[in-house]
Amino acid sequence: MPDIAIHAEGLTKHFGETKAVDGVDLTVNTGTVTALLGPNGAGKTTTVRMLTTLLRPDGGHASVAGFDLAKQPNDVRTKIGLTGQDTAVDELLTGRENLEMIGRLARMEKAAVKPRANDLLARFDLADAADRPAGTYSGGMRRRLDLAASMIAEPDILFLDEPTTGLDPRSRLGMWELIEELVGRGTTVLLTTQYLDEADQLADEVVVIDHGRVIARGTSDELKDQVGGERLELKLTDASAVERAQSLIEGKNCEVVERDVDERTITAALTDGPKQIARLIDLLEEHDIEIDEVFVHRPTLDDVFLTLTGEHVEHADEDSLEETR
Repeated sequence: MPDIAIHAEGLTKHFGETKAVDGVDLTVNTGTVTALLGPNGAGKTTTVRMLTTLLRPDGGHASVAGFDLAKQPNDVRTKIGLTGQDTAVDELLTGRENLEMIGRLARMEKAAVKPRANDLLARFDLADAADRPAGTYSGGMRRRLDLAASMIAEPDILFLDEPTTGLDPRSRLGMWELIEELVGRGTTVLLTTQYLDEADQLADEVVVIDHGRVIARGTSDELKDQVGGERLELKLTDASAVERAQSLIEGKNCEVVERDVDERTITAALTDGPKQIARLIDLLEEHDIEIDEVFVHRPTLDDVFLTLTGEHVEHADEDSLEETR
């Protein structure tokens, strides 16, 4: 494996007149985890589909595992694993048979296939259902089986598109542990996710995509530093006071980064720590605006996401353009 597992320059993909991906540059080092974040229709899934040879780029070029994406797609496929947003299991086969079939197709040594399948079935809490047809599985069980199938051959590069959506907390934690183990053994992971704790836990680098372009990249801490200091969140007693509170706070040259009238909350970016908190609270009280609760927190990836794209990550659960094309 080369030091750089994935390298893309100017990657583009159009659907009609819509630019789903508009010049994406991406570099992923071997043995690391990179998380792609972006709002609805940002181009995350289209980017993954191009890098896994499922879609042909309209422009730019890329290499995966040292192979040219356009000229050597078959070589690329021998080095990668993919779990997409939709499960892809054979419902007539049992869970065990699904994994063993994928192992054989990946040309694993025969003696290694069954133990590896058994280990993954246990890891994803599927051992009790291993010999039942996959068609009898619940949606969550099929999702876990699909994830296990992408990992059975321990590919050099693993692409995970929203890998833990729909999983229960126990299965999510198991998935995280498996990813960390694979990366510890040299596997490279590129994942898209809507979960901020997932990116914080797993990603060596976070890449933010919006309207088909990369708009920010860095470690989780580096991106948080870009949006400044701590956040002050105030929950007011009266929803009708939210707009007036915003006006007062902004009159003190303090940026209001978010307000929610229904929730009676207003969030401001702090630049002067505890003294500024006291001044703002005193200001609102002087104007008879009652405060129920006060929270102070360091910027999160959701704050970064909101600042860069104007959307919360929880609204970015799937790429709507690609789902409807």
